[in-house]
Amino acid sequence: MPGRGPISSATLLGVLLTAVLAAAGCGRGSDDSGEPPAATPPTATPTAPGTAASPSASPSASPTEQGFQAEIKKVTARDLRSSWRKGCPVAPSGLRMIEMTYWGMDDEPHTGGRLVVNAKAAGDLVSVFRKLYKMKFPIERMEPVDKYGGSDFESIEANNTSAFNCRTATGSSSFSQHAYGLAVDINPCQNPYVYADGHIAHKSCKRYRNRDLDAPGMIHAGDKVVRAFASIGWGWGGTWSGARDYQHFSSSGR
Repeated sequence: MPGRGPISSATLLGVLLTAVLAAAGCGRGSDDSGEPPAATPPTATPTAPGTAASPSASPSASPTEQGFQAEIKKVTARDLRSSWRKGCPVAPSGLRMIEMTYWGMDDEPHTGGRLVVNAKAAGDLVSVFRKLYKMKFPIERMEPVDKYGGSDFESIEANNTSAFNCRTATGSSSFSQHAYGLAVDINPCQNPYVYADGHIAHKSCKRYRNRDLDAPGMIHAGDKVVRAFASIGWGWGGTWSGARDYQHFSSSGR
């Protein structure tokens, strides 16, 4: 037929290529938008028991028991607004704050314990409280008496373990060893001050007059608490004649 001529090999090849591409498009799930579908996110392959998990699937480390920690810090008169005043036998520069962990009455470790002591005794007392923590000796609370306005009575009512307080000794006009930061009172309710006539000033603590009790937080003659303080040369008020101060440890023994 005039004007049609034979189909060239190049034209034939183009027709065949178009047909092949059309066939390959079948079953692709086209949405007629002309855009390819979004890729399907890969799914995680379950890890067989006994095989190593990928880093992202590794379990977190198991919690460990809180170990004893202590830090000795300087204090100023501003830190001791209620417990120190001019005329006290030791200046704030001669005192230190020990911030430490302690074992609680709930049989759990606690952080944030604070004890103000003489700077020269701070290191020795850290070693003592490390021993108490290791033996899990329970302490109700540990706060400077400034929390209680410097009141020894209110601190005892709260069963608070404390040290420095610029005050006179009970029944005396002389400075207490607490005024030097060289005495510590531990669990003062379970270990009360017992006057020579058997009187105890704090009603809720009277049951602990019976030293045969073995209640948590009590201190007994020759026990680990007494021996821990004895290891730094400190004596215990539970051995005094007349009045007994079962809560009290000091560098002089008084």
